Amino acid sequence: DTLWDLAIAEVEKRANPHDDDVKPGEVWEKSILFMGNKNGRIWTKLSYFSFREESPKPTLALEYTFGRRARRHNTPKDVAHFWELGGGTSLVELIRIPITSHNIRSFAVVLVLDLSKPDELWTTMESLLQVTRNHVNKILTKLEKTNPEVAAEIKQRMWNEMQRDHPDYALADPFPIPLVIIGSKYDIFHEFDSEMRKTISKTLRFVSHYYGASLVFTSKSEALLLKARALINHLAFGYDKSKSLSVDPSKPLFIPAGLDSMSQIGPPPASDSDLGKMRANTPLELWKKVFEKTFPPKRFCDLQDTKDPAQDTQYAEYEVDVMRAQKNQELEQYKRNASKSWKEMDFNSD
Repeated sequence: DTLWDLAIAEVEKRANPHDDDVKPGEVWEKSILFMGNKNGRIWTKLSYFSFREESPKPTLALEYTFGRRARRHNTPKDVAHFWELGGGTSLVELIRIPITSHNIRSFAVVLVLDLSKPDELWTTMESLLQVTRNHVNKILTKLEKTNPEVAAEIKQRMWNEMQRDHPDYALADPFPIPLVIIGSKYDIFHEFDSEMRKTISKTLRFVSHYYGASLVFTSKSEALLLKARALINHLAFGYDKSKSLSVDPSKPLFIPAGLDSMSQIGPPPASDSDLGKMRANTPLELWKKVFEKTFPPKRFCDLQDTKDPAQDTQYAEYEVDVMRAQKNQELEQYKRNASKSWKEMDFNSD
């Protein structure tokens, strides 16, 4: 190698210390699942790979793409697998497809929450994280029997984000795999009443800190997208985690995992008398009750609201559509015949 090649390699090594964990010739391979509000924008395509001004279509069900980068000159390109779950909470069972026992060591989750819809925020967050956590825990339970060292490594790794001397070490309940929470549509959220913004910001700070997750607010702004991209690059390619911090509720939040604290977040935004009346078994449950008192959850059913892809013109296929129309007619005819037969039945007993 030339002196220039050695200099480039040294700079890249300092910028990516995790490269030491990868043997020469090996390919760094990570997987990330993006999930969030129903009809959300496709983050992996719009915000991670480019800043193109376009209106992406909502993710249909479970979509896949990938990204690659060269760690240094003349080395194999590292690979990051990106999965995106559509449909909000209605298709959450599909997470079983990308998250498996084979890739659990290198898997991470990015939860994208719509800040402009606080009445859906907690329900979406709770449902998606709960199902994901249950699935990951099942995988870890099986690994404890077949490969206990790997299971122990995964569990310990999540505690590493919060050092043992951290005052909140005993209060946290880290998510079993790396987690980033992204609050989208900050431009709309910024127009909210200051007290509303404060409640939402404090709540998401608590949830992120409780789960050992990173938190970032973003929008179409290139500067904010870059911050979200930095966190994703850390998960996907092992880039250094940013040490910058922004906790001012009047500004976009940016809090890498392990850099916040309960003392800085403060108590749930409610009066002492209201807090005294609320029955909760865990700090998370208490924050939920306070948040939902301010923002009553929207009563909706994802399954009923989900659009039928078969009726979407972008997926039109003439031969398939003709056959489907024929089958629909046959079904309607069957229903009419069945109804007619039922009405003609004699229920009188002799």
